[in-house]
Amino acid sequence: MKKTNVIIMGAAGRDFHNFNCFFRDNEAYNVVAFTATQIPDIEGRVYPASLAGKLYPDGIPIYSEEDLPELIKKHNVELVVFAYSDVPYDYVMHRSAIANAAGADFMVMGGHRTMLKSTKPVVAVCAVRTGCGKSQTTRRVCDILQKMGKKVVAVRHPMPYGDLEAQKVQRFETIEDLHKHKCTIEEMEEYEPHIAKGIVVYAGVDYEAILREAEKEADVVVWDGGNNDMPFYKPDVMITVADPHRPGHELEYYPGEANVHLADIVVINKVDTADYFDIDEVRQNVRMLNPKARIVEAASPIFVEDPSVIEGKRVLVVEDGPTLTHGGMEYGAGTVAAEKFGASELVDPRPWAVGKILETYEKYPEIGILLPAMGYSEQQIKDLEETINASDCDAVVIGTPIDLRRVININKPSTRVYYELQEIGMPTLEDLLKDRIK
Repeated sequence: MKKTNVIIMGAAGRDFHNFNCFFRDNEAYNVVAFTATQIPDIEGRVYPASLAGKLYPDGIPIYSEEDLPELIKKHNVELVVFAYSDVPYDYVMHRSAIANAAGADFMVMGGHRTMLKSTKPVVAVCAVRTGCGKSQTTRRVCDILQKMGKKVVAVRHPMPYGDLEAQKVQRFETIEDLHKHKCTIEEMEEYEPHIAKGIVVYAGVDYEAILREAEKEADVVVWDGGNNDMPFYKPDVMITVADPHRPGHELEYYPGEANVHLADIVVINKVDTADYFDIDEVRQNVRMLNPKARIVEAASPIFVEDPSVIEGKRVLVVEDGPTLTHGGMEYGAGTVAAEKFGASELVDPRPWAVGKILETYEKYPEIGILLPAMGYSEQQIKDLEETINASDCDAVVIGTPIDLRRVININKPSTRVYYELQEIGMPTLEDLLKDRIK
């Protein structure tokens, strides 16, 4: 039987999952390559044979997405599968045009083939966009479930930026586990808050194997989604977070709109700092897409470790990296804190940016004067430290989900910003979860 040659376009997450779920042992297809974007330094590696299965004894090469047209022609590719997230619809269709022009069909995969079924209840927390407040929503959900007496295990959307073979199934219970698995800043930002609350976190590459391990110790599995991707597990309760600071994005981004359609509960976050008409636009769009979804309105209030470090000072603001880059946000928690607590000036770090940080500014010039905490590799972490310490500022405002001072040495006064989810009015997440998780 003639096999269909396939390329899977991804960013080291959904692409590997779709392959594992549908293509790995499928004799009808031959996956000749993955392509990669969004995440630095993913291309040039190989998806290892131990993960790729018996049909791929040499593994599968990973190339830059820029090589897509040439790869299609070189390997007589008939099907291109788009498998990453947090991109506008026109971006997806531009890639479709490239694939179609080179002679290949173009596909995005739905939940029927990619959502794994758990033996335990699954609560999934996803979002319309990166930076909506999914992380604090997930923490709030875990708190509620723990108060209900449930043993909660969180499974995080993949961030396999290191040795893929070693990252097949990862379990994090202590801070030491973060070091053992050589976690990047991006990984620590997502895992550490759960660990601090006594919640075991699983992540990795093979999400069927991960699920079976998580089920052994969980009453409830919480899917902690990344980007604005759809869940890898079939949810019993689906929560989608929307952001009124970006009204309309729930209709314009892939697969954020799908997450609204799938939702049992939509959390409209940041209502304390958003314009009323923007909040109402999001509310009306949610009702149009999914009239059955229950809407929870919430705030993410800012707490600062030491406001005196900010008041009257020229501050450098360090924000969560993905939120500023492909998330497209023009500010984050650090910026809000700097303005709220009276910084005299936000210092532009770009004159002092070096290495990988400088490359990030060149790729995402719209970031402006904020500093993205990029930490996908040791070199990026080193360049981040050098950029911060060289910048001409009085103090540093750390708006990232973890304390950067634990990872890098900062030679200036600094303070950290915290934020948690607080529901406004009724219904609350607790009301709705108690009805659905017995």
